[in-house]
Amino acid sequence: MINLLHTRLEQSFEEMVKIRRYLHQHPEVSFKETKTAAFIADFYRTLDIEVETNIGGNGVIARVYGAKPGKTVALRADFDALPIQDLKDVPYKSTVPGVMHACGHDRHTATLLLLAKVINELRENLEGTYVFIHQHAEEYSPGGAKPMIEAGCLDGVDVIFGTHLWVTVPTGTLQYALGPIMAAADRFTITIQGKGGHGAKPHETKDAVVAGAQLVTTLQQIVSRRVNPIDPAVVTIGSFVADNTFNVIADTATLIGTVRTFNDETRNFIEAEIERIVKGTCLSIDCTYEYLFEQGYPAVVPNNEVTNFLLKSTESIKEVEILHEGDPDMGGEDYAYYLQKVKGTFFFTGAMPETTGETIYGHHHPMFDFNEKAMLIAAKTLGTAAITYHQNS
Repeated sequence: MINLLHTRLEQSFEEMVKIRRYLHQHPEVSFKETKTAAFIADFYRTLDIEVETNIGGNGVIARVYGAKPGKTVALRADFDALPIQDLKDVPYKSTVPGVMHACGHDRHTATLLLLAKVINELRENLEGTYVFIHQHAEEYSPGGAKPMIEAGCLDGVDVIFGTHLWVTVPTGTLQYALGPIMAAADRFTITIQGKGGHGAKPHETKDAVVAGAQLVTTLQQIVSRRVNPIDPAVVTIGSFVADNTFNVIADTATLIGTVRTFNDETRNFIEAEIERIVKGTCLSIDCTYEYLFEQGYPAVVPNNEVTNFLLKSTESIKEVEILHEGDPDMGGEDYAYYLQKVKGTFFFTGAMPETTGETIYGHHHPMFDFNEKAMLIAAKTLGTAAITYHQNS
């Protein structure tokens, strides 16, 4: 059965590429993916596959039932794009100004659609139920996973498998982690209220820019001096905005940043530590402040047993050349919520372009692209794990 699955997926590869390129040309940003959701639903309807729409927003769920009883396995792909201008010179370049699939959710969707199609073709010889979760709004917190779960997308599910096609990992490599694989992703905003004035009379002011500048430096000491060195963490200031006239001392300054961690204790400690430093800095300059810390997605923590099961199941996949236990990535993913609800795993499918001496553009870059062969590898890996899980239950 696994060999037949692989053969059918190989035969479906051209259709997979065609769908991916269509989606790449017609991207939609988070929470506005109505046409993409309709495209996904219509694909399933033409195959007479059971499909539900508007799950927790724009989410779509399809189900394929094997002829024999068994467990329920879920597979997930996201389908939102980013507000980035596509700068690639390719025939399938985005046709929507300022919007592109710069992270690869178009390929995740195409992979899952064709995998579902093949599993549906084989259903008379399969056990259990296969749930195909097409999730909206991964890129923008609070994300689509949580409302889809609240709407019941995981009801009755025994295990879930998910992957992210990863352009910085060589094609043919599957990268996994025994422990957290992606970080909790939080956002904070600090607004400093000083007293503005003339640039020539600083003694009459309370300089919000000076306070902000001190914070940019001092906040870096949280990770370097307050967090255990073997506990990965990141504190980044991504935006610093104040009055922009050369001869004016700013009345206010706003700093926006992100915190990345892998455990809740460190996450909560950094949240409190930022405010302690902000409070002390503003007190020394006689400014006031407002501080908002927004917890985003939690860390993605796969189940080690399920991860090892998936790795074992790849032995039959000829395109999987290397299984690599990589370092956790500090990026965030709301797939974390699925893993908090049911056991499962998440891994990176290598999708590095086959180029020689050319720059590899990473995720969220306007020149981002990938090796489309990785979709076939991802489909084979997810499909093999799902079918094998039923056979071993």
